[in-house]
Amino acid sequence: QVQLVESGGGLVQTGDSLRLSCAASGRAFSAYTMGWFQQAPGKERVFVAAITWLGGTTYSADSVKGRFSISRDNAKNTVYLQMNSLKPEGTAVYYCAASKSGGVREKGRYDYWGQGTQVTVSS
Repeated sequence: QVQLVESGGGLVQTGDSLRLSCAASGRAFSAYTMGWFQQAPGKERVFVAAITWLGGTTYSADSVKGRFSISRDNAKNTVYLQMNSLKPEGTAVYYCAASKSGGVREKGRYDYWGQGTQVTVSS
């Protein structure tokens, strides 16, 4: 069984920064792609960023390029999402996910999900 635990969410103001963490446990993650998704109230869960575990190749949604960055610490089995210049439309629950099949932007290709962490950006 794979467990993903997110942390680092909170209430911030427009323009602030936050760093989310996702601690993975339960199985070896050397071949997994790790992703972050956001789900705003009443909306679908959408792709934010992803990183391949071995090669460290990163991907991000156009809406966050230049502001958000994804990284990982293999020794700690942890993935991070650094969010800068936050905007009110960034208010959402942020989910960490792991894909065995190399899925990047497609949430249907992720096999394991965390419980999510709430980020609220006030204007």
